[in-house]
Amino acid sequence: MRNLFSTRIKVILVIAALLTAGLAILSGVTGTTVPELVVGGLMAPIRGAATALTNTAEKYYGYMFRYEALAAENEVLEARIAEMEDVARQADSVSRENQRLRQMLELTAANEDYKLVDAYIIGWSSTDWENTFTINRGTASGIQANMCAITATGEVVGLVTEAGVNYAEVTTVLDSTLEISGTISTSGYNGMVRGGYVDGTETLLRMNYLPSAAIIRNKEQVVTSGSTVYPRGLIIGSVVDAGFENTGVAKFALLDPAADISSLEQVFIITEYTTEAETTTDTGQTDATTPTEETQAGTQAGTQATVDPNAVG
Repeated sequence: MRNLFSTRIKVILVIAALLTAGLAILSGVTGTTVPELVVGGLMAPIRGAATALTNTAEKYYGYMFRYEALAAENEVLEARIAEMEDVARQADSVSRENQRLRQMLELTAANEDYKLVDAYIIGWSSTDWENTFTINRGTASGIQANMCAITATGEVVGLVTEAGVNYAEVTTVLDSTLEISGTISTSGYNGMVRGGYVDGTETLLRMNYLPSAAIIRNKEQVVTSGSTVYPRGLIIGSVVDAGFENTGVAKFALLDPAADISSLEQVFIITEYTTEAETTTDTGQTDATTPTEETQAGTQAGTQATVDPNAVG
């Protein structure tokens, strides 16, 4: 046991001597003292760890800085995109309005007796029994009840049923209480057109009181017959189906409305026009007709110009 202990001491002493000799040689070569070499060796791992930690912190800080810069840049880009989208929407709106106004000019050029007031839709009210909307013009713009509302291309939208100073309510052709005297343009058959009031036909119009012998074809156009409320020749819709009334003595036709009611943004109110039944003065001038309250919409639609079923055909 003593020999083993003596051997270990000897080994330790040899190693220590070698380390001392090595340090002495290294000190002579590098010009550094032995204590400095010892301290440097002990501090090397700590310095390495500190350097790694510093590098990691620098990388993290750089990442955070870049992230904040990217986030700020992203906000700027999103704001610019939103601004561009808004400009695009405004451009689209202006383009649509310009197109409608051009169409209106073409309509008034073809119907010089029309006096039109343009208005935008600002609210809707649609139920199973009524289909109405509110526009941003009223009596201050010359709009009154029982004036016809049309699109820029002369398609019937409905009838003004209420007017305030700066607003008006329009009942559309889809409302089941509104009736319009119509004519199938190709054949001349007359009937009364009203909103679809049967399940499954709410988006269609129904033309009643057509002669039982009438030959009705799909896609035939139906126009207004002309009255003190609706000028003659305005487009109401086109035929998509036909059949016999329950009595069997008359036919009916289902029409697809010419005006796309659900996508309307702007309408034009006919505040004045000349009827075919013009009155001639001594000077040879014709009198323009302004729609009056002689014809009521809604529940009073029955007072409109009607077609006697027995006289049709």
